[in-house]
Amino acid sequence: MLDGKAIAAQIKNEMKQQAGDLAQGGVRPGLAVVLVGNNPASEAYVRGKVRDCEEVGIYSELIRLPEEISEEELLAEVERLNGNPAIHGLLVQLPLPDHISSDRVIAAIRPEKDVDSFHPLNVGRLATGLPSLLPCTPHGIIEMLKRTGISLAGKHAVVVGRSNIVGKPVSLLLQKENATVTMCHSRTRDLASHTRQADILIAAVGRLHLIKAEHVKPGAIVIDVGMNRNEEGKLTGDVDFESVCPLTSYITPVPGGVGPMTRAMLLVNTCKAAQATRG
Repeated sequence: MLDGKAIAAQIKNEMKQQAGDLAQGGVRPGLAVVLVGNNPASEAYVRGKVRDCEEVGIYSELIRLPEEISEEELLAEVERLNGNPAIHGLLVQLPLPDHISSDRVIAAIRPEKDVDSFHPLNVGRLATGLPSLLPCTPHGIIEMLKRTGISLAGKHAVVVGRSNIVGKPVSLLLQKENATVTMCHSRTRDLASHTRQADILIAAVGRLHLIKAEHVKPGAIVIDVGMNRNEEGKLTGDVDFESVCPLTSYITPVPGGVGPMTRAMLLVNTCKAAQATRG
């Protein structure tokens, strides 16, 4: 079992030390999270982020804004936080209400404060191999594999899902680690014929139990990024865990796998952004 909670706890301890070192040097890392409306899933996720910051000594601000706020008012709040020197990391929790353009809001965040790494400039830097803040979930996946002692060089990784948040960036990070990457998506024909070739299979489509035993090569490493609710309301992933687990050499649970790593990498990015202000 790839225990994301345990690995994330190691990273949090490292960030606690780093945040303390930065504070002694006169820079206390600061993170601002903007939450629009009261989406229950977003509320829970944001509470976790704030709690993580408190545990490691990062200053945090949670800005709650009403569902009916205008796009211009939200952009003005982003600009205020852009100019606040105590804030090194800034994220606007997604999804946003339908009347607000997520693309416009993301583009308004200063790239050096974009700890989600969604800004087009940061995406471009990642794609061209230039130094940048890395997207939290993809970076967390790579870090989890590396800290488990899994070498990625030469492995065949199959990524199911091509989102801008997970699928595309994780494929770039896997290539950076010298893995060979195949991308699959909703239009892929005979999905199982591709996934059965994977040494590392990453499922990131948001479809309950899409990946079953027939999709997995014996001995494969399976990373489940999905966060779905089954008929009983229980949190579960894109992978049918019960049928797939016996086939794997490593597998992530849901919950307790990728999720804690995503939050841990947000702390890493905030400290990195704070460090950058020291030159």
